Amino acid sequence: MTRMDIDFAPPGWRRSLYRVPAWAWAAAALGVLLLATAAWAGGAALQRQHLREAQLQRAQQRVAHATQGPAPQAQTAIAPAQAAAVNAAILQLNLPWRDVQDALATATPPDIALLALEPDARKRVLKITAETKSSDAMVAYVALLKQQELFGTRVQLLRHEINELDPNKPLRFQLEARWSAP
Repeated sequence: MTRMDIDFAPPGWRRSLYRVPAWAWAAAALGVLLLATAAWAGGAALQRQHLREAQLQRAQQRVAHATQGPAPQAQTAIAPAQAAAVNAAILQLNLPWRDVQDALATATPPDIALLALEPDARKRVLKITAETKSSDAMVAYVALLKQQELFGTRVQLLRHEINELDPNKPLRFQLEARWSAP
């Protein structure tokens, strides 16, 4: 026998809810679940967007601050004497030491003892104090220095003397060598 649905109850919301099939309830629950998931994902995406906008704004502020540079400082006047002293020190530090050392190492024979090197960067002059046993070695040393590219022919003997107090009686001499600009 077939089933008959006879319902004499007046229409209403309770009756309608009672007559909703189970698959519709499952679909509605699934819809609510999807709606809640979409709302949560949208909220998380919105939060990430706000975070990235804040990071972008901070980065733009850093770039703007970096392009402005440091705050301008007031210029202080430097005394001429102080400026001259600083320039002299810089000039002294910028001596061509490697070239001078190479030229002296190439030209100095074993029988010459270098005692002092006194550079004057402003005049481009190097005063060399040395000792040797003979005047021939001294003259040969001056000739060797004149053959160096750095000094050229601008080497001259300033003075020489025999040290009588030393038992070996070495000949002490002083040279002046002018170097060329690099």
